[in-house]
Amino acid sequence: MDKFDNCVLLTRVGGFYELYFEHAEEYGPLLNIKVASKKTNAGPVPMAGFPFFQLDRFLKILVQDLSRYVAIAEEFPNDAPEKVKSGGLMHDRRVSRIITPGTLIDENFMDPYSNNYVMAIHIGEPESPDAADHPVLPLGLAWLDLSTGHFFTQSTDVASLPSILSRIGPREIVLDQSLEPQVDHHVFTIMAEDRHLITYAPGGGLANMADWTPYLESDIPPSIQTSFTQDEVLAGGLVLNYVKDRLQGLTMKLQPPLRHENMEIMSIDKNSLRALEIKHTIRDGAFRGSLLHAIRRTVTKSGARLLNEWLSAPSTSLEVIKRRQDLVAQFTQDVDLRDSVIMLLRRSSDSQRLVQKFALGRGDPDDLLGLAATIRATEDIVTLLKHASASANPGADDCLTFLTSRISLEEPLKLAQRIKEAIDEEGVVHQHEIEDSTTGKVLALAEDVVSSEGEEADMNLLPKGKRKRPTSLKEHYSEESEAWVMKPGASSGLQKLHAQLAQLQQERMKLAETLRNKLGASSLTLRWTPGLGHIAHIKGKDLKHVPVVRTLSSSRSTRSFQIPEWTALGQRLDQTRFHIRAEEQRVFHSLREHVVTNLVKLRRSAAVLDELDIATSFAKLAEEQNLARPQLTHSTSHTIIGGRHPTVEGGLYEQGRSFVRNDCLVGSPSAGRLWLITGPNMAGKSTFLRQNALITIMAQIGCYVPASFAEIGIVDAIFSRVGSADNLYRDQSTFMVEMLETAQILKQATPRSFVIMDEIGRGTTPEDGTAVSYACLHHLVTVNQCRTLFATHFHGVADLAAEEGLGIGGNGVVKTYCTDVEEDGQKGFVYIHKLREGINRQSHALKVARLAGMPDLAMATAKRVLERDPANGAS
Repeated sequence: MDKFDNCVLLTRVGGFYELYFEHAEEYGPLLNIKVASKKTNAGPVPMAGFPFFQLDRFLKILVQDLSRYVAIAEEFPNDAPEKVKSGGLMHDRRVSRIITPGTLIDENFMDPYSNNYVMAIHIGEPESPDAADHPVLPLGLAWLDLSTGHFFTQSTDVASLPSILSRIGPREIVLDQSLEPQVDHHVFTIMAEDRHLITYAPGGGLANMADWTPYLESDIPPSIQTSFTQDEVLAGGLVLNYVKDRLQGLTMKLQPPLRHENMEIMSIDKNSLRALEIKHTIRDGAFRGSLLHAIRRTVTKSGARLLNEWLSAPSTSLEVIKRRQDLVAQFTQDVDLRDSVIMLLRRSSDSQRLVQKFALGRGDPDDLLGLAATIRATEDIVTLLKHASASANPGADDCLTFLTSRISLEEPLKLAQRIKEAIDEEGVVHQHEIEDSTTGKVLALAEDVVSSEGEEADMNLLPKGKRKRPTSLKEHYSEESEAWVMKPGASSGLQKLHAQLAQLQQERMKLAETLRNKLGASSLTLRWTPGLGHIAHIKGKDLKHVPVVRTLSSSRSTRSFQIPEWTALGQRLDQTRFHIRAEEQRVFHSLREHVVTNLVKLRRSAAVLDELDIATSFAKLAEEQNLARPQLTHSTSHTIIGGRHPTVEGGLYEQGRSFVRNDCLVGSPSAGRLWLITGPNMAGKSTFLRQNALITIMAQIGCYVPASFAEIGIVDAIFSRVGSADNLYRDQSTFMVEMLETAQILKQATPRSFVIMDEIGRGTTPEDGTAVSYACLHHLVTVNQCRTLFATHFHGVADLAAEEGLGIGGNGVVKTYCTDVEEDGQKGFVYIHKLREGINRQSHALKVARLAGMPDLAMATAKRVLERDPANGAS
């Protein structure tokens, strides 16, 4: 147990998993499991356990909810003789796997819509200081998803780590155990902010990329190996070594690692991911209301995961974006093709995770059937796409041809045919029924124990639903309950064995008939029970005809006894069934190996299906919401006509309200590099800023956008400063957090970046706020030279821009726009969300206060102060 001291140990004992006695008292209450005492030679010890079929439920609590590590000790048959005095097989118990939040494989409680990454971080040697005399601390990152086989690396530094962690969202972070004592290291502060789970592991293993080969589906070409930095290699070795140790000998085949630097993607920093509500809302962290929720129409789980990744890292490659758009256009124009592909995608399984199961030496007959169905669906999809490509206009079929060229089905179709010919689907269903019956039996036992030893609260913790109790041993153990998962024709060996079994069954029927006639007992049956073995069973009036024999069991109405002929025949039947099971396992393992040999082809096909899922969903979304195809260019300007906010519009629509569209023309010489936007609160400034950032993200993942027209120069990074809160953990005020975020933007934004800033400097005095706000505007225009939407209540910023020659209007680099309110003359007003050129020097704060229900006396006081010093209105 020394190796697993940090784990909760679950030991399989028959139909139950028991908590290791040292963990029973600690974790039993957390799991709502009753803790009892068990007598041992060493005295009473605490004991707690649960039925085997509840394993996933308790793993979810321990691993996902409590972030614990769990060691699973299973029963393994040893080399003892088959039959022992106990009437069963002798077993050894050993740890088969250690489950941690980042090393999930095929657990039912895994989130099917997002990846489950475990990430290793290697901290390199400090490099030369930057311009601010801060030493640059290089990092090597490596992360992988055991459930899909995806494997990535990246070289970065500490400053970029928070945004990378937000983009990837690892469930577990692995560090070299030598770092554990260094509690003041800067990386710990970063990871503590978002409460990342940290695991320490020994380093040094697999530090050479050549050592990775046994764990990859294909070799890494030497020319590519040289592109990896030493820090990345050490991080990769750390994560592979950690996962290998947790799998306890399970085979592992991952996809070759991809370097993040080689991927042309837009950078979205941590604050922008949150502020733009790309995956979750700011207020409550909910999925509903996010951009992902608004645009997700995928029908497969793996397609949803890929969309999740695309939103975290939109493409910056014109070629990639155009290819995605062409595919969306094809499905927008050909609705029948789109609907047919969607229907076939619904027939497919999550093949990314299915294939990885087999790569890990796992998977069952159901998984093979799911894989075969996916291969068949892929074949039908390829046929549809080729037909559509052949009938399309010249040049319009390139996107379809590119997709089908990436799919190789010759060998996978042979695999699918083998699976169809080998797996008995009815037998698999029958096997599940038997398993359900076994589950019902164990649950019934659990109910009996709880009812006699527990309380009503304990009974409420048991699973609800129908619990089938076997009415007799015959029902549960009769030979008729056997389910063969393989068809007899799956192998020549199975054919011979099933023929032999059929012959023996005939002999059994003949023997039973002979014995009935010989003994004059028409009720005689030949049976097997776990306690008595092979017996003859007689009941009722036939008892008086049976000669005196050695009775094994009897009652007033039944009698069981052994007959040598049946014992010998029964043993032959048992032996044949054993050989059938063994041959089925051999055929099944052969099918598994066939899957693994097609690993690369199956994964490539799965990747194409995921892209098709997203493309068809984008086409459906475009039709539903009247989206337009954006034009992407290499320019540094935005031209968005009639833009709408992709999530706010949906919320207004549900309330029966319409969204006010606005244009955004920023970045070109005539339109200005920076738009300075003023206007009252609630008049739509923040919405305008966010909607243009979201439109940019949608455009660069290949999606159509909510606008009448859009032409967007490729953006390398999006930065947003649109709302902060105190960071109590780091003892930072709201204003300090705002300044830190702003500083990062001013340091990192390039001429190809897109920045949105809202209310910079509002956490201090109007004078200081105006100074800080203008300093940021000046830096963005003159140094960063990036496209910027800059909203403020400090109207003096516009005056300063004009005074210092940044230009207001005409061909100036700063343009002013504003929103407003419209009064009705009776103290009522409405917001004018439509932007117009100019500066609105009225914040209309009193109108908002009145709308919020401020008392009349307080409103009168505010009005008196404002009239005495009108300058106060500027803030």
